[in-house]
Amino acid sequence: MRKEKRISINRSVIISILEFARACHPKEGILLLTGRVERNRIVIEDVEVPPLAVHGYGFSNFPSHMLPMDFSIIGTAHSHPSGVLQPSIVDLNNFYGRVMVITAYPYISEKNIAVFDSEGKRRRYDIIE
Repeated sequence: MRKEKRISINRSVIISILEFARACHPKEGILLLTGRVERNRIVIEDVEVPPLAVHGYGFSNFPSHMLPMDFSIIGTAHSHPSGVLQPSIVDLNNFYGRVMVITAYPYISEKNIAVFDSEGKRRRYDIIE
């Protein structure tokens, strides 16, 4: 049995995700997560807006073939204006990277953020300064 890696997220990333979601609302927003993978943990250090991203009512996406070859991209973050803090089937079918962060309306604090793996299983995370 493989041990799951611990997930750490910089506080500035949490703030950026929440602010971006508020700015996109009522449309869904999407961001790329960048960072590094260490032996026992995944560290999310920054966010980027994907090239040619589309933000719509109930969906957001980007053409993954337009991304540069960048091994620091370790996942995505997107908002759920509906307030549902769970990945949809479409979210799981379009999973990109190692983790997916979802933030749900009202986008106030880290209580409105959840991290998921590629199977849709909610993962614990810690916030680092």
